[in-house]
Amino acid sequence: MQIIDAHVHIWSSNVPNPPHRQVSSFSAEEVLSEMDAAGVDAAVIQPPNWDPNANAVAIAAAKKYPKRFAILGGFELDKPESRDLVDTWKQQPGMLGLRFTFMLPHQQTWPSDGTMDWLWPAAERAGLPVALGAANFLPLVGEIAARHPNLKLTIDHFGMPPRAVDAAAFEKLPNLLALAKHKNVAVKVTGATGMTTAAYPFRNLHQPIRAIYDAFGPERMFWGTDITRLKTPWRQCVTLFTEELDWLTSHDKELIMGQALCDWIGWKR
Repeated sequence: MQIIDAHVHIWSSNVPNPPHRQVSSFSAEEVLSEMDAAGVDAAVIQPPNWDPNANAVAIAAAKKYPKRFAILGGFELDKPESRDLVDTWKQQPGMLGLRFTFMLPHQQTWPSDGTMDWLWPAAERAGLPVALGAANFLPLVGEIAARHPNLKLTIDHFGMPPRAVDAAAFEKLPNLLALAKHKNVAVKVTGATGMTTAAYPFRNLHQPIRAIYDAFGPERMFWGTDITRLKTPWRQCVTLFTEELDWLTSHDKELIMGQALCDWIGWKR
């Protein structure tokens, strides 16, 4: 079974905000060393917004290690010149799609104020899957999915609010589950162990994960970590899914732990 992490960061400058590791760089070689120790075969890099060179850093890593890394990159959505990037986006080494998070105050209205309206048909036309930090606008994702049925949309981190834990982390779970009716919407079940104060095997995560599995199926849920934000050892993030969720079949695990993600973003490893 291949194990592919749907969500990692590497960077070359600037120290991110906590709880991410408080280091000014985290290289491809450093993440590969940790992946090898944890039995993780490959990962999708999400270039972080704290490094202005993050796309270039990710591309260099994917070019050097094409079987280990793919990328969901991004650009500044409010700049007119960005519109010219979509049609040739996948010509860059390792680049298979897009990701946007809306973490800065001026970005938080972009999904609803018209700033992004141009992106959805453009990405649909170009065959670019789009991942979204969508905790604050999950119902809107359903509207976008309905208008653009050939656009693949992926919700980051269970669709849960950043830094929320335990019961508060899953207050919006019903909104997420409602999106399952749209066959062009998938979910990254990433960052899970940062959403609980429980110890391994994180039993209060099992029911939300099962609810997502029942709604979306193993073909539309993608395991991963966001490892630089977690205190949990990478190996425990793996075995939470491969050993502790006894209702997952072997085929389910093959899909959730990597194959479904590859199929969704078109990563031919």
